[in-house]
Amino acid sequence: MRRVLATLAAAVLLGGCTSASPGPADPAGSPTPSSSPTTTETPPPDPGPTPEIGECHALTFRQALVVVGRTAPVPCRRKHTAQTYFVGTLDLTTKSGFTRRIDSQAAQRQMRTTCTRRLPRHLGRTPRELRLSMVRAVWFTPSPARAEAGADWFRCDVVAVAAPRQLLDLPRRTKGWAAPAMCATSAPGTKGFDRVACSRRHSWRAVATVDIPGRRLPAPAAVADRMDPTCRDAAADSADDPLDFTWSQESPTREQWDAGQRYGICWVPA
Repeated sequence: MRRVLATLAAAVLLGGCTSASPGPADPAGSPTPSSSPTTTETPPPDPGPTPEIGECHALTFRQALVVVGRTAPVPCRRKHTAQTYFVGTLDLTTKSGFTRRIDSQAAQRQMRTTCTRRLPRHLGRTPRELRLSMVRAVWFTPSPARAEAGADWFRCDVVAVAAPRQLLDLPRRTKGWAAPAMCATSAPGTKGFDRVACSRRHSWRAVATVDIPGRRLPAPAAVADRMDPTCRDAAADSADDPLDFTWSQESPTREQWDAGQRYGICWVPA
């Protein structure tokens, strides 16, 4: 049996204003019908439409990474790469009564927590199962101008990565969808490694994940020791010969750990 160790580097102010200007005054100081004041009201800013669950969007990979702004939906019968599965309201008021910015860490945390928690429910899969898929949750807020006009929604979309910087086309309905599995073009940590959907050409596939406890990312050797039994067993179960098999262990990078990925991935040749 052989083990390959690898580490992969994988505005909100409500506003509206009115102004009033007096009409022309009578030179003699006596009131006349034409001297009555007139009022000119400025229309309130437009907060724009609120997204709806079930909307589809033709997003590029780059657009899927942009949190702020609302893309126009497209008919779900047309080609699309994202679908909205939840729409929530941002909690932008602090306990002391101040209004948070729409791009504040608290707002981002609310969206990230809500969207990632609701995705498994939408797809009918467990969070652990989704670790081995190419499906991801992405989220969006109104633009700063819309937020100033009173928009306080956030939108959760499901996307699936096909290959580096490329999204998969989605079915018309994603609720209960069998998410595409995660594969790779070569062994993790080696030249030419790219994550791809298993429907694409590949030579490795992800078969298991291992939780890594603690508040700090352990040393690589400690991570490898923790992952070793699970990865070895998963590789043996996947191999034609239980005495001759290979696997690769992918531990989270520092960036991934800080972003909340507290698990490693076990890989075997496809």
